[in-house]
Amino acid sequence: MKKYLTVQVSESQLEDLVRQSPELIEQGLKYVDHQKKVEAGRLDVLMVDSGNALVVAELKVEEDDGILLQGLDYYDYVVTNAESYARLYKKFDIDPSQKPRLLLIAPGFSVTLLNRVKWINAPITLFTYRCVEFEDKRGEMVPVYTEVSLPRPPEPPVSVTLDDHYAYITDPVFRKAAQSFVDELRSWDSQRVTSDANQNDISMKVSGRVFAYVSAYRKYFKVYTHDREGNWEGYKIDRLKVLDDVKKKVRANFERKRKGAT
Repeated sequence: MKKYLTVQVSESQLEDLVRQSPELIEQGLKYVDHQKKVEAGRLDVLMVDSGNALVVAELKVEEDDGILLQGLDYYDYVVTNAESYARLYKKFDIDPSQKPRLLLIAPGFSVTLLNRVKWINAPITLFTYRCVEFEDKRGEMVPVYTEVSLPRPPEPPVSVTLDDHYAYITDPVFRKAAQSFVDELRSWDSQRVTSDANQNDISMKVSGRVFAYVSAYRKYFKVYTHDREGNWEGYKIDRLKVLDDVKKKVRANFERKRKGAT
C-alpha cells in the first residue's frame, strides 16, 4: 500500500480540484463554470448532474456554518435564472425544468448546520473532503469526498409514488435493479410486507414495522437496514454484485422484525 499524507489546501486549490474531477464527487457530474458573478457575489462552481439538472457548489476549507446561507443565496439566483443558464451553456444540455441542486463541500459540518438543512425544502447534498498526497508523487493532490447523511425531519403529507423514486435514477440498469429489489422484498411476505413512497425514500415494512429504506440517487441507490445491535446501516448500491450481500442483511432484519410483530 502506498504511503500518503493528508495535506491542507486553499479554497482556490479546492476549487481547482473540484473543477478538474467532479466525477470523484458524484458519477455523471460535469463542470460548467466557476466564479460566476451573481447578485450575492461569485458562486464557487457551477455544474450539471447526470439528470441534466444544474448543481450549485459552495466550498469551504474550514467548518463554517455560513456556508449554508451563502450557498442558498447563490442557489436562489440560479433557480430564478435556470432558463437563462440553459441558453448560455447550450452544450451541456441543461434541463431548466429539473430543479437545481445545492452542493456544500467542507472539511466538516456542525450539528447546528445539519439540523438546519433538514428543514430546507431544496435538494441539498453535503460532502466532507480531505486531500491526500502520495509520498512517491509529491505535489500531486487527490481529493477524497464522503457524503454526509442528513438527519430526517418528520415526514409531511406529500403525494409521492414509487415510480417517482425509480424515475429519479438516471441509470436504467440501477433503476431496474431498485425496482426489482423492492419487488423481491415485498415477495418475502405478500400479505404483510408493504412498500410506502415517502418524500425522501421508500420504506419497507412488515406488519407496520420498518425493516429497510430504499433511497434513489442519480446513478445508484442506497439501502438502509438495522444491524444486529439495532443500529441503522446504509449500503450504496453502485455495483450489482453487492446486492446479494445486502439482501442477506435486509433479510436478517426482516426476520427479526417479523418475529417481533407476532
